[in-house]
Amino acid sequence: MSNGAVAEHATEPGAFACRPEVAALPRYNAGLSVAAVRSRYAVERIAKLASNENPEGCSPHAIAALTDLRTLLRDYPDAPSTAIRQTISELTGWPASQVVVGNGSENLIEMLCLALLNRGDRVVTQNPCFGLHELYSVAMGATVDKVDFTAGLDFDLAAWHAACARPARMLMIANPSNPVGCALNGPDFERVVAMAPPEAVLLIDEAYYEYAVGPAFPDALAVLQRQQRPWIVLRTLSKAYGLAGIRLGYGLASSAQLVDALERVRTPFNINAVAQAVATAALQDQAYMQASVQRTVQTRATLRQALEQDGYVVAPSHTNFLFFDAQEPAVALAERLLGHGVIVKAWREPGFESFIRVSIGTDAECQQFLSALRLTRSR
Repeated sequence: MSNGAVAEHATEPGAFACRPEVAALPRYNAGLSVAAVRSRYAVERIAKLASNENPEGCSPHAIAALTDLRTLLRDYPDAPSTAIRQTISELTGWPASQVVVGNGSENLIEMLCLALLNRGDRVVTQNPCFGLHELYSVAMGATVDKVDFTAGLDFDLAAWHAACARPARMLMIANPSNPVGCALNGPDFERVVAMAPPEAVLLIDEAYYEYAVGPAFPDALAVLQRQQRPWIVLRTLSKAYGLAGIRLGYGLASSAQLVDALERVRTPFNINAVAQAVATAALQDQAYMQASVQRTVQTRATLRQALEQDGYVVAPSHTNFLFFDAQEPAVALAERLLGHGVIVKAWREPGFESFIRVSIGTDAECQQFLSALRLTRSR
């Protein structure tokens, strides 16, 4: 699995046996914090470029929403997250009854697996993939098949066709991809949806939607509405909206019945009151988000050009990160970069052990990364 960890088994007195699917799971690699790197390496200037956060942060309107913290912290939050679901409905044009919110979109992936997967079910996703697509599926006893990208690190429609020739309970398609960054265009997205086994639930993970949306990017909702099957489109406020710290994602579902199934497995107060207030305000400031996205796209182009000039092969990206072949063991390179105060994510899935995912930070952070990379490269 993607974080390459080894499962630990309790052997001391009083040890217990958990479900075998859980015992075999690696821990998700959430990355290092700034404080941990600063303490371990005694470096003051840190460029945190591993988790695809937005360095500009959130809209000032989101901060201004925290006017009554005493009440927000004292009272239980609104369990159905009514205000934010209504705001999402108004923004997307999707009925509020078909909107579900989670503690990050990863929580929604977990809820979908809890509600829909049985032991022995087959799940199809990408290779490499967002690790929790695989981890949550395996935890439920499902089998995960992963579809390779092309040699040029783009979607391989022939490989998807082959993968869809067999029955599957769920297809998890990240568009744009994480960690690669490539995206299906409109016609190709329609082809993949049409290929899907008729019994399969479609999970379209659009965590990086705001960076990709444009004439060539598919309108997933319009395409999926023609499907006679359950489906859900996931988005998040962690990236473009600069709100990774509050953990809020949302899903636009095919029906209120699917939302009801997810509501039955979510914790009652999965969105805290501060997150609800901040997220509602942030979603209402589209101008701030769009300007932030535009600056990120421009910085991404500059960083990509610099990496290619240095001889690296960089995957196509419609996100706020770049995925490139470092042409050496990525874990060792990432460790050396930490000594220069630069945090990136070394990929660990088989076949991608030389790849680095680097988030698009500020211009200064990207320059710090480039300088450190040039100093530490082994070739």
